[in-house]
Amino acid sequence: MLSCLILTNCSNFGILILILKKTKSLVKTDMRYNLMNHYTIKEIAEIIDARSQSAILGKKHVLNLAVISLLCGGHILIDDVPGTGKTVLAKTFAKSLSLDFKRVQCVPDMLPSDIVGVNFFDMKQSEFRFIKGPVFTNILLVDEINRAMPKTQSGLLECMEEHQVSVDGTTYALAEPFMVIATQNPVETKGTFELPEAQLDRFLVKTSMGYPTHKENIDILALKLQNANGAADSTAAIDAECINEARKELASVYVHRDLLDYAATICECTRSAKDVILGASPRAMIALVRVAQGYAAIEGRDYVLPDDIKRAAVPVLAHRIVFQNSFYHRGDLGKNLIESILDSVTVPSEQINFSRR
Repeated sequence: MLSCLILTNCSNFGILILILKKTKSLVKTDMRYNLMNHYTIKEIAEIIDARSQSAILGKKHVLNLAVISLLCGGHILIDDVPGTGKTVLAKTFAKSLSLDFKRVQCVPDMLPSDIVGVNFFDMKQSEFRFIKGPVFTNILLVDEINRAMPKTQSGLLECMEEHQVSVDGTTYALAEPFMVIATQNPVETKGTFELPEAQLDRFLVKTSMGYPTHKENIDILALKLQNANGAADSTAAIDAECINEARKELASVYVHRDLLDYAATICECTRSAKDVILGASPRAMIALVRVAQGYAAIEGRDYVLPDDIKRAAVPVLAHRIVFQNSFYHRGDLGKNLIESILDSVTVPSEQINFSRR
């Protein structure tokens, strides 16, 4: 869809208008209904957060981003120092869902076939058979993705963007929903391979765990002394059907035209910023609006506010910005740039009724 829109040479604002018109054609879901295993997005986020309390504390913002990524059909990259709970959070999130889950521990000698699968010759049947790799699942945890070599990292590109795998001229569709949760360690460089810009752009959002507060540290120690581990049991089943219904709800969240202009302006400012080689692409701009819709739905609203776009801006845009000599100036350059743009761009007036369709 995105490639078709780009070929029309539409303006950034026009691209957002076309995307929103496309989503309006989907079935609208009442925000208040709850039949059988159909939960609203707000309820899904609350259920996952409650189930995760027995394994991880104080990371609701990361869990919310994971929920939004899943419902948007996107992927999340968790980048932080060792011991902050990246892998635990990813596993806990997956356990909170009634979906298939697989994990890949990346190492330098891993091959693309170790992830996507391989054809082998069956001597008994005298024919080639395809053995599916761990990517054939709903939730795939790619732990320490920057330890895999570039050719192995590139094996995920088609999977993440098109939700399919091509092996020896044959294409295999992945299960829906499909989501990659990748983790990486930013402080250790030996034996690691930095993700290229093309692969970073495949991730809908990038976030970090951050160190817990003093109170959270005490709660973590108390939790571990109780030998609590894993997601709490619950009768609420969040399965593939439930996720598909929630996606319809997400698509029906209304975005006012002035907010489309606001989102487009933010992305345009990244392209003209000083020392920036590559700013936010049209794909990043669409992702910004999608994640803002997710934040609105998690709050129980069926319309987006300016604050939703502000909350989405850093996790969606910061990792996509390419700076001059960025290799020698690592850090929070992207985050600082986005925050400065948010401070400088005029926010749509509060007098506007953003819920009016």
